[in-house]
Order: sequence, then structure tokens, then C-alpha cells
Amino acid sequence: MRTARLDWLLEPGNRALLGGGLRGVEKESLRVTADGRLSKSPHPAALGSALTHPYLTTDYSEALLEFVTPPRATNAETLEFLRDLHVYTLRRIGDERLWPSSMPCIVNANQEIPIARYGSSNPGMMKTVYRRGLGYRYGRAMQAIAGVHFNYSPPLALWEAYRDAAGRRDEPLDRFRSERMMGLARNYRRLSWLVIYLFGASPALCKSFLPGGHELLEELDPGTWYAPYATSLRMSDIGYRNKTQARLSISLNSLDEYVAGLVAAVTTVEPRYAEIGVEVDGEYRQLNANILQIENEYYTQIRPKPRKGTSDRPTVALRRGGVEYVEIRTLDLCPTDPIGIDRHTLPFVELLLLYCLLAESPPIDADEQREIDARDLAVAREGRRRKLALPSGGTTRELGSWGLEVVDRLGDIAELLEGHTPGYVEALARQREALEDPDATPSARLLAAMRERGVSFAEYARGLASAHRDALLATPLSAAREAELDALAASSLAEQARLEQDDTPFAEYLARYFSEV
Repeated sequence: MRTARLDWLLEPGNRALLGGGLRGVEKESLRVTADGRLSKSPHPAALGSALTHPYLTTDYSEALLEFVTPPRATNAETLEFLRDLHVYTLRRIGDERLWPSSMPCIVNANQEIPIARYGSSNPGMMKTVYRRGLGYRYGRAMQAIAGVHFNYSPPLALWEAYRDAAGRRDEPLDRFRSERMMGLARNYRRLSWLVIYLFGASPALCKSFLPGGHELLEELDPGTWYAPYATSLRMSDIGYRNKTQARLSISLNSLDEYVAGLVAAVTTVEPRYAEIGVEVDGEYRQLNANILQIENEYYTQIRPKPRKGTSDRPTVALRRGGVEYVEIRTLDLCPTDPIGIDRHTLPFVELLLLYCLLAESPPIDADEQREIDARDLAVAREGRRRKLALPSGGTTRELGSWGLEVVDRLGDIAELLEGHTPGYVEALARQREALEDPDATPSARLLAAMRERGVSFAEYARGLASAHRDALLATPLSAAREAELDALAASSLAEQARLEQDDTPFAEYLARYFSEV
């Protein structure tokens, strides 16, 4: 099925408009010991400052590394940079490994997960207190789960031609882009279940992470829980879905509504969080008692994002400059790939995002939002169940046939992009296979590999971690890249030291930060 927008793009003079765009990845991995247990060592100084390094930082935990790639013009360049970051890191963390799965290693999740430390500067303290607050609010267990975020911005050349073709030549380009990017975000929410199905790779977890079990889970072996038809426990109610945020109603129907919803969440006190306290016995437990401490606490499948590099708060930057790119947050780590992302993943997600941009995108009302949430949860919990019916428009649709229909719609875009960079048609074919046969999904392959080898989840992931370490340590790293990363490590440490010279009281620093929303 085609749209008028896609027909316009397929015209000979417009075919080149999709070539380019910018993409980046933020990929998390736990540092673990050789026996698969959470590392207790601090963030390695050889990697630089986790506070100020642009590419090598930490997420919630001191042991949860985050690899950040700069914007790149192709998916291949993005993955190459990500691989370089992994090689560089593994050469500097001794005998430690990187845990290959989204679900954590052998760990007492709420007691052993060390909160990330960023030094004594006010920005560093703010990051640590924010994470302390997450632990109080949601427990540390959820924060040890790792994922992949894909950042994507359509080609600059597309926007002016797209605006003119829409008959809106006199409209400011930033406004037009923001409106269309919000439409993309709405459509992605409608189809995020498909990404969870195709790239979910967390159907099992170590019992140490959840000793009491869960009504969804069954015992696979003495050390492993699993859900027989799950695709992504990370995206289920065992993972990132929590009851407090489920009550949030942050609309994607316009940029103004989205920003207003975020502002309300970061300025409205949540009574349960007020009971925790903010500053207790001279120590900050959280940044504030609001529904969200800051905008980044909002867990969702996609985030409209402002231009990178601005010092403004996200809500302020979105108001001033509009939406520059989107951040996709529904990807599990691919356990079998040394860098956690299969080469077919980013091309497919890019195709889906371009389709979401070009398709009509009506507002999402409360009834549709409930269906969206129910779809995502059903696919995360039991997406591989044959003939699974998903709610849609007051009725139901079968997952496989609906997914194949979407894949068919991506075909023309894949052919267009294939002319610029190969790999899109192959990526589409790979996902078609998984929709035709649930046993071809990453989640099914993971369970099959564990059964074939007769190992627990922890044993399987530990073996992959060692194999990936060996493979990456044998991968060449150019002298230029190594010198670049060495220089960044040194300059980041110097920048952290500079920030720590500021003697502004922390309370004053926070008040200044929160004064502008």
C-alpha cells in the first residue's frame, strides 16, 4: 500500500532525497568478571571521565558502560565506530568482559548494583543523585537492564522539498520538521510492537536477578526463569514498564502538547516520592519529589529530541529549536553479536522510521493509546505465540499477517535506499523470515541455543561474553582511532577536574537548573 507522500518521493527527481540522514547509537553493557558476576571495580580511569567523555560513559551503575557514537552518515560507519569503542575498552579493562544480554548477570539486583559515580562537581553530583533517586523509586534491579538506543535524523535535503511538496512553502522549516517528526513518533508508537517482536532477545533471565519469580515466568532449569513465548522481558512489566509512569499521559499529538506533558511531570509532586524525602540527614536521596526528577526519567518507546550540544534543558531546547531527531528505545542487545547490534537491525529500523514519517499520522486518543500499550505488553510477554491476536481499532489483528503487511509497505523505500547504500533489501528479507516463522526470531534462537547446549542462561551468556572478548581483542584498531580516544580520555579527565573547581553550593546549582522549564 502506497501513500501520496511516498509516490511523490518515488518520482525520479526526488529519489535522491532519502540518501544520507544521520544516525547514532547508545549501547549499554554491564562489566562483569570472568565468572559472570557484576564487576565491583570503579569505572576504569584509562577510559577517561564518565562525566565528560563524549563516547565512553556509564548509565545507572558504575559497572554499566554506555558506548555513544557520534552522528554518522551510514549505518555501517555507525557500527564501525561502535566496534572501535568496544575494542578500545576491552584492551583497558583487564580480564573483565562485557555482558552480552539485556537481562543482567549473576547479581543480587537490589543490593549489589553500585550507583555510578561522577566526582565532586555539581554536574557530577547531580547525575549521581538522580540515579540514587531512580533506585529509591523503582529499585536498582530495573536499572541494571541494558538496551540499545538508536538516534535518527532524516536527511536535511529532504525537509525543504518535502515542505514545498506539501504546499507549505512559507512555513518556517523548523516548525514543519517538528510537526512531521511528531507524526513519525506517533506512527512509531503504533508499530513499536513490531520492533519488540523482531529484535526482542530477552525471553530468559538468571534466577539471581528475580529470586521470587513472577507470574509470567516458568523454570527452564535450576538457574533460569523464562517465559515460553516471550520476546523481550526487558520491555515487559518485569523490565521497564512501571505503574507510576503508566499513569503519565504525555501526548505526542503535537510538540506543544508533548512539552507541556513533560513540564507537568517534572514540576508536579508525586506523594509517594515525597515520602522518600529529598534531602535526608544531609544527603540527597533524589533531586526532587516530582513525578519525574528530570526529563530523562521518562521511559518510553520513542523520544522526540532537540539538537545535540545545547546546554538547555530538553523541554526548553524543544521549545526553542523544535525536534531535530528521534531516539528509539525498544531494542534489546543482540547477544550473539560482539557489539550487541546485528548488522540487519539498524537498516530495518531506519526503513520503519522513514515509513512512519511518510505515512499519514492522525492524533492518538486515549482508546488508541490503551491499545498501543496492550499490544506492546502482549508482544513482549508472548509475541511468539502462534496466531497471537493484537488489539487494533476496537477489534484484533493477527501478529504475523499484520507484520508482513508492514514489511511489504517498506519495500519501495528499501529499493530507494539500496541505490545509495546496500543492505536494506537484505535486512527486510531477514525480518520477513522472522514474521513467517517465530522460531527465526532472536528470542527463539536464544532459547534454542541454551537447550541445545544444555546450559543455563547465565552459563550461555558467560560463554558468549568470553567469545566476544576474544573476537574483539583480535580485531585491529587503527592508530589514528586509538590516538583520538586516548586524547579524549585525557581531556575528559582534565575537564572533570576543571568542573570540580567550582565552589557553588549544590543546592544553589540545583535551584538554578530547575528554575527554567
